[in-house]
Amino acid sequence: MHRTILLIIVLTLSVSSAQSQSIQDLMNQVNTSNLDAMIKELSGEEAAIINGTNQTITNRVHSNNDLATTYIQERLEALPNLSVEIQNFNSTGKNVIATQLGTTNPENIYMICAHYDSVTTYCADDNATGVAAVIEIARILSSQCTDNTIIYALWDEEEIGLLGANFYAQQAADESGGNTRDNILAVVNMDMIGYDGDAPGTLGDNDFDIDVRNVANSIIIKDDLLDILNSYTFDLNPIVVDPGTTASDHSRFWNQGYSAVLVGESWETNDQTPDYHTSNDRSEDIDLPYMTELTKLVLAYTATKANLIAIDNTVTENPTSLVSNESSGSYQWYNCDTDSPINGATSQTFSPTVDGNYSVEVSNGDCSEVSPCVSFTALSTDEFASNELRVYPNPVTSLLKIENYFEADLRITINDISGKEINVINSSLPNITVDFSSLPKGVYFINFNTESKSSSYKIVKE
Repeated sequence: MHRTILLIIVLTLSVSSAQSQSIQDLMNQVNTSNLDAMIKELSGEEAAIINGTNQTITNRVHSNNDLATTYIQERLEALPNLSVEIQNFNSTGKNVIATQLGTTNPENIYMICAHYDSVTTYCADDNATGVAAVIEIARILSSQCTDNTIIYALWDEEEIGLLGANFYAQQAADESGGNTRDNILAVVNMDMIGYDGDAPGTLGDNDFDIDVRNVANSIIIKDDLLDILNSYTFDLNPIVVDPGTTASDHSRFWNQGYSAVLVGESWETNDQTPDYHTSNDRSEDIDLPYMTELTKLVLAYTATKANLIAIDNTVTENPTSLVSNESSGSYQWYNCDTDSPINGATSQTFSPTVDGNYSVEVSNGDCSEVSPCVSFTALSTDEFASNELRVYPNPVTSLLKIENYFEADLRITINDISGKEINVINSSLPNITVDFSSLPKGVYFINFNTESKSSSYKIVKE
């Protein structure tokens, strides 16, 4: 923050009926460990993988912060549905801008932002905290479809005059030469969101400031944030500062007549970090539960204003399969461990043949959403005994015979080697025949499932 002395997986699988994730569901995905790791990596307290190698960000001072720029760029580029660009605004200044285009009203823009440059080494609170929050919110919301556009902006050269945000705001507002003014409806700037005067993780006042001025609809942003605080459960105490400080990036949007607020720790109550603008601003002083709450607040505001589209990107895990909870659209399953699509796995149901982590991309019209990765263990239930089920011949050329001695309803699923579902049979008959004659030669997996047992057989078609 640029101020004078006088003066922010273990996955729980959804088993509900098909509906888009709620705001609360998304808030619950904010991961404190992610925030902690990014703060330590951005402040140089821990190394990070950058450009494919293990490197340390020694500082983020504007004249020597290219590594930090690349760190941010790579993490945003790894997310779905984002278009990432580096905006060069002078010989050293580089903003990182990630755009998640709205499917209904792409011209309506909601922006969350933070500056990533610093005045010295470390600078964990100022402002690795804000950067980590923006990236974590992008991680969660980028898998959602929204009516309106979201821009995730990380500014450079805030500490020497708010230069990166100033350049962007001027460009956005420029109407000369036939340009159209960008329809930025709200800007939420997160600057220093990690310090609360009580010992980290302990109960305290949890004050935070909302800095606002009566510019455009900035007061409405403040009101909307207060409404969200009242609509969900937060351990936060808002302090509205009006007129708010002009000493951070949001003010450059005020200068161009845009609606904006600052969210951050409470300078108004003198509860800001005592290590401001020094190399003593370290990650050990960050109150992670407090920061997590502020991250959830900004996420909830952004998701609400961007307006989530009702595509369910959650997955239900069955003993032998994964099922997308979205009942309509097209599907593509992915191997999260290799970050690659699974050839032929394009049905609502996918039956993995090996242990691993899997996700599904669901598309409906112009809208696509990707589920969180699900850890799946093949054959996780009791298997049938040899005197309960018999499958022959193997290899098979035409008819595969199944003798069911278990005397229970069987769900039989046949998948090819890629996991693509070929056929599903429900039967309680003691003798079942499956015709393989029309299937190409190769390896198949036949899965048997009841309420209490499950088995899988590898079948070779010759």
